[in-house]
Amino acid sequence: MAKDMRPLWKMSPVWVWTVTLTGRQQSGRFLPPGAPLPPIEPKLPSDWTPFCDCTEFETAEFLYQLGDIMWQSFEGKYTGKKPSTNPPPWMYTMYDVWFHDPCLSVHNILSNINYSVQGDDRRWNDFMSGNWVWDQADLIAEDPETIGSTFVPIILGSDKTTVSVTTGNNEYYPLYLSIGNVHNNVHCAHRDAVVLIGFLAMPKTTKEHAADTKFCKLRQQLFHSSVAKILKSLKPAMSTPEVVCFGDGHYHWVIYGLGPYIADYEEQVLLACIVRGWCLKCLANRENLDEDALHCCRDYMEALVEEATLGELWDDFGIVGDLVPFTNDFPHADIHQLIMPDILHQVIKGTFKDHLVDWVEKYIRDQHTKCQADQILDDIDRRIATVTSFSGLQRFPQGHGFKQWTGDDSKVLMKIYLPAIEGHVPQDVVHTFEVFKTTGTVLTFSLPRQHSLKHYFRHIKLFAAPNGLCSSITENKHIKAVKEPYRRSNRFNALGQMLVTNQRLDKLVAMQADFSRRRITQEEPVQGRADDEDIDINNGPKVIEAHLQLAKTLHEGKKHAQSVAALAHELGIPHLTTVLRKFLFKQTLPNDLCNLEDVPFYKCPLYEGKISVFQSTSARFYAPSDLSGVAGMHIEHIHACPKWCNEHAHYDCIFINMDISEAGEQGMCGLEVARVYCFFSFTSQGVTYPCAVGDGPDADTGMWVVHPAHAANHSPAYTIIHISSIFQAVHLIPMYGHQFIPQGLSHQHSYDAFRAYYVNKYADHHTFEIAF
Repeated sequence: MAKDMRPLWKMSPVWVWTVTLTGRQQSGRFLPPGAPLPPIEPKLPSDWTPFCDCTEFETAEFLYQLGDIMWQSFEGKYTGKKPSTNPPPWMYTMYDVWFHDPCLSVHNILSNINYSVQGDDRRWNDFMSGNWVWDQADLIAEDPETIGSTFVPIILGSDKTTVSVTTGNNEYYPLYLSIGNVHNNVHCAHRDAVVLIGFLAMPKTTKEHAADTKFCKLRQQLFHSSVAKILKSLKPAMSTPEVVCFGDGHYHWVIYGLGPYIADYEEQVLLACIVRGWCLKCLANRENLDEDALHCCRDYMEALVEEATLGELWDDFGIVGDLVPFTNDFPHADIHQLIMPDILHQVIKGTFKDHLVDWVEKYIRDQHTKCQADQILDDIDRRIATVTSFSGLQRFPQGHGFKQWTGDDSKVLMKIYLPAIEGHVPQDVVHTFEVFKTTGTVLTFSLPRQHSLKHYFRHIKLFAAPNGLCSSITENKHIKAVKEPYRRSNRFNALGQMLVTNQRLDKLVAMQADFSRRRITQEEPVQGRADDEDIDINNGPKVIEAHLQLAKTLHEGKKHAQSVAALAHELGIPHLTTVLRKFLFKQTLPNDLCNLEDVPFYKCPLYEGKISVFQSTSARFYAPSDLSGVAGMHIEHIHACPKWCNEHAHYDCIFINMDISEAGEQGMCGLEVARVYCFFSFTSQGVTYPCAVGDGPDADTGMWVVHPAHAANHSPAYTIIHISSIFQAVHLIPMYGHQFIPQGLSHQHSYDAFRAYYVNKYADHHTFEIAF
């Protein structure tokens, strides 16, 4: 992949994330060579204008969580030929579209100091590292009128959402905007870099006229015309530089350009003006989408529209020839290139949920009687239900047999599905899709969502990592921009109240950025709580090396151990004192290479003092693809609790860093897997239950296999390690084999009931990086 990347020196000073390499004055003139940037006008740290003090601002933020950009509107209507008598209602209805000035919205994002990050290293990670941006930068550098300007790609996204099914099925059609200069981890952290800029019209009519071809064309063309009009204020600065104040307080020339559009497949069909079932990226026929075909482009499509009839365009090329995409109004905009891959709907919900899961069930029912198939599917559900809990992975006590799957449900089930079906289906099913076709389970793989994966490699080179721009980002924005404002309204003409709420939200975001610039407030609390109780969101700086910290609260009380002897009795480990003495020998004589088993017992230090017992520790590490803060930092909690929620024990598993001399040829890159029974401290140590690691990943699932280790007398082997040896938590999934598991088996017994386990490398980003 690195061979296709361009040398860094070719990068012109057209963009550096959100600032240029060359400063400008507010008038737009270049500063003299070597001149320092003018200082930012200082303000008093106590200046909370327009609020009286910090308390008043925080009160307003709490009450509204509410830009200083007024809402505008325009109307659209059908302008075609109408029947002379009894025209349908939709032909004379006026359709309202509400919008923010997108140019002002972009100014607000660029002026936010929290997004003002520089970076010169090029790798296909953040959006600005993709080839498409570099091509646009070359065009800007070649034009003497624009050279030296910062390129600001405009990223759009839209998706219909329902705010209330029970009170009239109220639907809204929000349009969102962001810019490519913001790093992917800011987008993934669901920050305010994605802003609401409009509510599009949703024409409706009676059932009698719903299938009318003219009405369908009205809905489609109204969408494109509305988006083109909303973005009209950006068009002048797509060819002539505009002076904008950035988050560092200085002014820069900028050139805008239409960038990627985030949408699911149904929306992509509308955007590309194609027929449903065809690919919007290539010229493959809908009957055989996986054939090799050339890529679509704007020039080719326009040439076809000029030469072919509407019927030929529809039948032979899958093109809706009488629609004009909104991108035709803007320079250098090719909608076929700019539509982003949609991981949520194409991979998570499409390829996995709608295809793989459904095909596996269909295969099982085709190969077995109804009674046998039901038993197998029930056992798969029990396997899923017995998977032990883990940070970021929700549990499914009833298996996967529920009707309404959310995107989060699919994301979790993807990570535990392969071990659950192994043994009930042939290994070819675990390996590849092709077996479904050879067995007749599926007649064709010519499916748009699955076919879209074929274009991911090209898209990653064009736009970098696809996780930064995905429909899950816009769907998450629905909550704050649409659903919560709707719930705050009185439900009567709710849209007007929702517009006011969003306007106040934008104002407070702008004020928060201004206060951050003055260093009055922090951008965010250093640590925030996610929906999952075992995960924290950390907005601290990026740190590659993992860091562990014991819980701040002790496991106190008269009933809990406060000495080594009491802890040995509590854990049921009679020889814990001996294990501790050997641990202290290793700690006090780290350079002694002798085998601990050969060390005379009297040479091992004795400790009989008080100990502090903890029930958890936190691991902080860099995992940008998981739920994390703006710098990609992720915190997870590792538990060693004898009474979790006053019900059952909860002892997590961990990765332990091993010396290369100790690991030998075993271990995953010098890592061992262990189970934690207790965290205690007199100099921060922990008691663990180690496992023996297999000699390589499983050939079928690609996951490593571990087996519980035992001492010579077949009793569990215990040891004590320093907390600094812990790398992170690890999730294990039992190897179920071909046998049906008992119905009464619960997830809390999962780590005790099986002889072998898969190391679940799909549990999170960090594990996938190290347990490959």
